[in-house]
Amino acid sequence: MATDDFALEEFADQTAVALTDEPGEKTATDLAPVFDVPVNISAVLGKAHMTVSQLLKLNRGSVLELDRRVGEAIDIFVNNRLVARGEVVLVEDRLGVTMTEIIKTEDLGA
Repeated sequence: MATDDFALEEFADQTAVALTDEPGEKTATDLAPVFDVPVNISAVLGKAHMTVSQLLKLNRGSVLELDRRVGEAIDIFVNNRLVARGEVVLVEDRLGVTMTEIIKTEDLGA
């Protein structure tokens, strides 16, 4: 049996088990097959809309006004899907985000 065949059969067995489990709380073990899947995470401070001519007038020192107020939560996206809101924090000499709210699918009206 080839290595690729073994991996496919093993994955298929795990999928079958997951589909036949009783509905309820899942554990970290249930997610093991996706632990190594890369995702893109974005923390969006705010957005601005402008024309191309306004964009071309921006230079070093220009202030770009965003649609958020100071202290308002920022949006956290995973693969372009809103999953949480949070606050910007300073971690040593880098910026970070503290998640203050997890967005569930039903909260979005989907």
